[in-house]
Amino acid sequence: MNAICFGEVLIDQFPTYSRVGGAPLNVALRLKSFGVDVNMISSIGNDKEGKEIMDFINASGLNTQSIQTYEEAPTGIVDVKISENKNANYDIKYPSAWDHIFLNEVDISLVKNSDVFIYGSLSARDFISKTTLLNILPHAKFRVFDVNLRSPHYSFKDLSLLMNEADFIKMNDEELYEIVEHFGSKYNSFDQNIKFISDITNTDYICVTKGAFGASLYVKGEIINNNGYKVDVVDTVGSGDSFLASLIFKLLGNSKAKHAINFACAIGALVASCKGANPEFTESEIKKFIRS
Repeated sequence: MNAICFGEVLIDQFPTYSRVGGAPLNVALRLKSFGVDVNMISSIGNDKEGKEIMDFINASGLNTQSIQTYEEAPTGIVDVKISENKNANYDIKYPSAWDHIFLNEVDISLVKNSDVFIYGSLSARDFISKTTLLNILPHAKFRVFDVNLRSPHYSFKDLSLLMNEADFIKMNDEELYEIVEHFGSKYNSFDQNIKFISDITNTDYICVTKGAFGASLYVKGEIINNNGYKVDVVDTVGSGDSFLASLIFKLLGNSKAKHAINFACAIGALVASCKGANPEFTESEIKKFIRS
């Protein structure tokens, strides 16, 4: 399997430390840990933060040929604050280099030859990267859209456009209710609103995460649930990204939907029990956690 992740690479600045991050990069790193061949399409600034990101990505073994350097904006920075209930709040600096990802034929060729293309809503906040994304999407075989509503960095017009391009949509429960309310759903039921999203976007695969309460996976009219795994949460940064990577890895590897959602919820819980977005786990640690 090979995958392309498109969008932001950045530095997450916590109150006492910093880490390389960005949702698409977190997804790419988790896929890489499963042995997937991954390319990351993004842009960094010509600065020390950009060098830090490139050093980190090279050390991780990800391919960096599609990470551009943009001279006129700094590398992306996000100030992260962890609330008392361990949830993360983000101040995402604008403009950033990843707002300026330019279209080129090499990246189009990579996308054409990949099994899955993963993109998020944040990468569409600026005209340049959004235009590149919209020109790439028609070349992808299977398009996974990671809804990531970070106010004020999205519009419902763009969300509608990006959802309609997707073969698979992932969001959390708060995002689900915000979106269905805007698009005029008359339903109160969680399951009915997932079906509502499927109907208005003509999408057969939808996943909605529910924090500590697991996730629901919609597959061609059927909903499969996982009720979550209990862990002591350190922070939730990157938990949803690892969840998505794990889910896509299992589904495209022809795992049954129930096994895929259970595995993804386990990985998401493990990440939430650790510091930072990209903790490493051995296969035996993952299996032991699921069994327990």
